[in-house]
Amino acid sequence: MNKPLRRIAIFCGLLVLALLIRDNWLQYVQADKLRTDPVNRRVAIQRYANPRGDIVVDGDPITGSVVNKHGDFKYKRTYKNGPMWAPVTGYSSQAFDGSFLEKVDDGILTGTDDRLFFRNTLDMITGKQKSGGNVVTTLNAAAQKAAYNGLKAQGGKGAVAALDPSTGKILALASYPSYDPSVFAGNTNDDAKAWKNLQKSSNPNDPMLNRALRETYPPGSTFKVVTAAAALENGLYTSADQATDSPLPYIMKGTTTPLKNEGNIPCKNATMRVALKVSCNTVFGKIGSDLGSDKMLTEAKKFGFDSEQFVPVRSNASVFSEDMNPSQTALSSIGQYNTAATPLQMAMVASAVANNGKLMKPYMVDKLQSSNLDTVAQTDPQELSQPLSAKNAQILQSMMETVVKEGTGQKAQIGGGVTVGGKTGTAQHGVANSKNPYAWFLSYARLSDGSSPVAVAVVIEDDNANREDISGGGLAAPIAKSVMEAVINSKK
Repeated sequence: MNKPLRRIAIFCGLLVLALLIRDNWLQYVQADKLRTDPVNRRVAIQRYANPRGDIVVDGDPITGSVVNKHGDFKYKRTYKNGPMWAPVTGYSSQAFDGSFLEKVDDGILTGTDDRLFFRNTLDMITGKQKSGGNVVTTLNAAAQKAAYNGLKAQGGKGAVAALDPSTGKILALASYPSYDPSVFAGNTNDDAKAWKNLQKSSNPNDPMLNRALRETYPPGSTFKVVTAAAALENGLYTSADQATDSPLPYIMKGTTTPLKNEGNIPCKNATMRVALKVSCNTVFGKIGSDLGSDKMLTEAKKFGFDSEQFVPVRSNASVFSEDMNPSQTALSSIGQYNTAATPLQMAMVASAVANNGKLMKPYMVDKLQSSNLDTVAQTDPQELSQPLSAKNAQILQSMMETVVKEGTGQKAQIGGGVTVGGKTGTAQHGVANSKNPYAWFLSYARLSDGSSPVAVAVVIEDDNANREDISGGGLAAPIAKSVMEAVINSKK
């Protein structure tokens, strides 16, 4: 072979070798990546080729699938009472992917999760149509309805979170205003328009914001429950009824600024019981300042502050700042300054107190099922922390129960052998408190047998209400009451 032919042969051989290497690289090394790439049209077509599994509440599905009338995606997602359940389900959209449980448990719902391999293999052998598994939630349908309808009737913005204190099960998770995931579940121009209209840029009410998990608010006076726990746990005070060292006026340490109370209330050297009942800023601000930033931070973290929660959907971390000076600590200890909390976080605070000081990890998926209802995974209750001792929790319970019996939380009273403990809050909003404040209420219900089936946190943001009419006891407590009643009645 002459020299030019030899060079051509070698060059052609190198091209064939490169082709073989590239072919093997694609088939073996990048196969999974290409197979699951979201821009791969075949992946999307396969994703919607079978009915999606359901999200289940109280044994009934709150989702469904229908044959799609448009395009090459065979099935489209549907929702029952979509706006009420959107903070739980999230959405599954052919055009806009998914969120919340629809996203977190997508593998189970589509039937592609590795844990469903055996079930899928049997279905293939028997010729049964492939379908997704189910996500069985911990939610209580009656409690969710009470929460959503209460927020809707109020008419402003707001959220509710309710927990079972003994297990951490989420019983209600409502946000208002809300949205219907069905309106953009497809892949048409109408779906795109519906999606655009729900975005914050088009809708200032931001209906797609999950306020129960993803919005942090200044908790105002509801945070005094955490401050009272810190006082008891650190031995600053050992009972609910001993006088506190609380001058009036109270000048915050390092400043010439007095910390003011709302109204003419008996706060000078008040006991913690009285101070919680009438919501004395001076008493709890001084407690926080006397304990110091480090001890307050330690206690707040025990309740879950400064950590994201995964339920399994992510909840924003609530905030209690580090390294604050005494005046900043005083303001933070009454739920102002930088302190901010999600409704879920404040429900956790009430839950820990109700559960004799033990905080259970919150969760809203009870179990995952295959398409034939076999259990694939089960969630077991898990202790998250012990923010306060059983003795101190019971002291704090008696204080919170006084708030509802005699103080600012009387609209949460239930009766019929049910004892309610609670705390109201009215948190400043806007620069120099220029906007309408947030109305808060956190509570728990205790039955005659001593068990506590539910703890609730409610926050209301109403820009249109008269400022003087805004209070946690007036706006938020009645909603909490209806949620607690729904849980109690569902157990009868």
